[in-house]
Amino acid sequence: MNLTISGHHLEVTPALRNYVSTKLDRLWRRFDQVTDVRVLLAIDNKKEKDLRQRAECTIRVKGADLFAESANQDLYAAVDELVDKLDRQIIKHKDKLKTRAVSPSKVLM
Repeated sequence: MNLTISGHHLEVTPALRNYVSTKLDRLWRRFDQVTDVRVLLAIDNKKEKDLRQRAECTIRVKGADLFAESANQDLYAAVDELVDKLDRQIIKHKDKLKTRAVSPSKVLM
């Protein structure tokens, strides 16, 4: 499994890298068929907000690519929201795989 954490207008510190990888461990425990994870952390300077911090992630799993993004004033809160969104997507993907695995003929018996 490949994990890539990069920053846009932001230097990714070891503490931030450790925080993101610790939060993503929850996803790997739930679904072990993750092949590639790319996380982008960015700071956008918008007119309506003085600083808007954004986190986005693309996960390649067996059978699909999952994408989520989150924005908040605090980057750590954005990462937390991002992991929650990805967790829901992985649960949904895992349920789809389970329902496809059960064939209709076995259900009728």
